[in-house]
Amino acid sequence: MIYLRLLGAQAAIGAAAIFARYALLGAGPLAVAALRLAIAVLPLLAVAAIMHPRLRIGTRRELAFAIAGLLLAAHFATWFASLLYTSVAISVLLVTTTPLWTSLYESLATRTLPTRARLVAFGFATFGVTLIALQHAAPAPISGHALTGALLAIAGAVALALYFIIVSAVGSAPKTGSPLPTSAIVARTNAWAAIALLVAAAVAHQPPPVWVDTRAWGGILALALVSQLLGHTAMNAALRNFAPSIVALTTLLEPPIAAALAALVFGEGLPLQTLAGGFAILIGVGLVLRRIP
Repeated sequence: MIYLRLLGAQAAIGAAAIFARYALLGAGPLAVAALRLAIAVLPLLAVAAIMHPRLRIGTRRELAFAIAGLLLAAHFATWFASLLYTSVAISVLLVTTTPLWTSLYESLATRTLPTRARLVAFGFATFGVTLIALQHAAPAPISGHALTGALLAIAGAVALALYFIIVSAVGSAPKTGSPLPTSAIVARTNAWAAIALLVAAAVAHQPPPVWVDTRAWGGILALALVSQLLGHTAMNAALRNFAPSIVALTTLLEPPIAAALAALVFGEGLPLQTLAGGFAILIGVGLVLRRIP
């Protein structure tokens, strides 16, 4: 049962790009990201309030979580935008390179030379990204250039890496007091991200889909309820039965799941060069994740 729950979590998260494609049929990327988080954050805030009614955050921590929320908003906005320019498989593959960027930060922050394993991992990932970039320099079937979509997806991965770095430091740093519960951290950062995206969508004149657009609203609700709440909640619950390194490694299932669903739903295919690049990136990410305790 616990294995099925973990696999189901990755399937729900891997399907997010499919849901986003439908949502983007009726609204811009900022509006879709804003609605996803705005809908999902309501039960998160309710749970956090019930479980920790007397929890005090503090001004410094609140400011840090606001910054983390802005980065989370940037992650969703750039990733959803990437789906307008490139395939689902490539977008999901590149946005899951977050462990590579957190690993690079750790080397820079500690001023230590990367280990041999990290160098090999970055070598594989760089080779894979180069192959994909060269393959997708031609015009994309949707709009613009697929290279733009690849860069947006990578930007989303970097933004998420910075989000994890800030949350990890603020949530458990001794200088800021006792560690905060995960439910409270997730609720607050998601709330700040939702606020930022709602403001950004309004400024960019990206309204929500019209009420009769069932495909777009179905995609948004699926993003919020299936991918965000069900998927991420199940993945966090799996930490009770599996080591963090095992749960982290299962995230490598997301690109293949997304690619398979995209081929089934949208008929998207991948050329051999792109498949080779994707395989190289997965090896690189896998090598980094193996080092996570």
